[in-house]
Amino acid sequence: MDMKKIIMPLMLIATLVACNSKPEGFTINGTLRGDIADSTQVILKKIGENNQPVSVDTAYTNKGLYSFSGKPVSPELHYIFVDKLPGYSVLILETGEIEISAQKDSLNLAKAKGTLQNDIFSDYMKKSQAMSQRAMSIQKDLQKATMSQDEATISALSDEMKELQEEYKDFEVEYIKANPNGLISALLIDRAIASKSASIEEFKSLYEGLAPEIKENKVGKDVLKRIGDLEAKETANKNTTIGNKAPEFSAKNPEGKEIALNSVLGKVTLIDFWAAWCKPCRAENPNVLEVYKKYHDKGLNIIGVSLDRNEKDWKKAIAEDKLEWNQVSNLAYFNDEIAKLYNVDAIPAAFLLDENGIIVAKNLRGNALEQKVAELLN
Repeated sequence: MDMKKIIMPLMLIATLVACNSKPEGFTINGTLRGDIADSTQVILKKIGENNQPVSVDTAYTNKGLYSFSGKPVSPELHYIFVDKLPGYSVLILETGEIEISAQKDSLNLAKAKGTLQNDIFSDYMKKSQAMSQRAMSIQKDLQKATMSQDEATISALSDEMKELQEEYKDFEVEYIKANPNGLISALLIDRAIASKSASIEEFKSLYEGLAPEIKENKVGKDVLKRIGDLEAKETANKNTTIGNKAPEFSAKNPEGKEIALNSVLGKVTLIDFWAAWCKPCRAENPNVLEVYKKYHDKGLNIIGVSLDRNEKDWKKAIAEDKLEWNQVSNLAYFNDEIAKLYNVDAIPAAFLLDENGIIVAKNLRGNALEQKVAELLN
């Protein structure tokens, strides 16, 4: 048998397998330009659960080069810090071979390429930075015009800046739509939600346009949760407007007994959101107590909803402030379901109800609270 006829097909198969095999993990090949001492520490970080950078790996430079490698990963933003240098570089860590290059004095301008997500991210950054430079130029000219009190130029430049801001917003929306498979698209939606720069329906539409793999990414899942939270908050806000019936709830009092809102309604009822740790709440408690003592016999009831986390602190505050009315708490801080139901994201917060449980006033304090209670009961 001719061995050449056997060897050649085997070599061909091996070549095809090598060309079609997917990377088994990630590799970052980094280049730092400038006077970089050998063995300079380079740290790869990501954002941890407490929203603070946490170290993932450490490398050391050799003639301006460094590298990281690891197992396959789901695409996620990572950051590269260099010992004793200001700033950091941004890349998307994902399975594949990533090339990243930066000047030591401008780490933030690093260029990452070689994988799908980094190529999309770099393209976005290039276009975004071009628009930022235009904004900086306008701002510089605006400062000069302001110094010289050139009102006509100030007006023209201000209009130009507003147009650029709208152009930038449109640019990001169109970029998301054009790159449904980009992690940056999900990150841009997430940022837009945080800044409330569009409607819930617009956020939902942009999210629905994302590729399945991006929806399954942690950022994609976070975006979906944020949209859900926004919808729940919008519903809660509508349900707790003046003139609506107060949403029903129940929770345990300090003795462990379940207390429901509808079981404590009076001619007038105050739902008082507070906490032992909340100084403004504690400062307002004496006033609420005075109003309660003055009008309880005439029909005023109060139910306190504490956003405490510690049962001992909650009970101690009730005793110290001599709060005589019903108190309930899930000891869940702002994750309390009642707080979410009433769209409470800051305390003190209060809802005043009439005898039918209809919300007639919100967040009244001091004399305003007493005047409204007196008006309702008299």
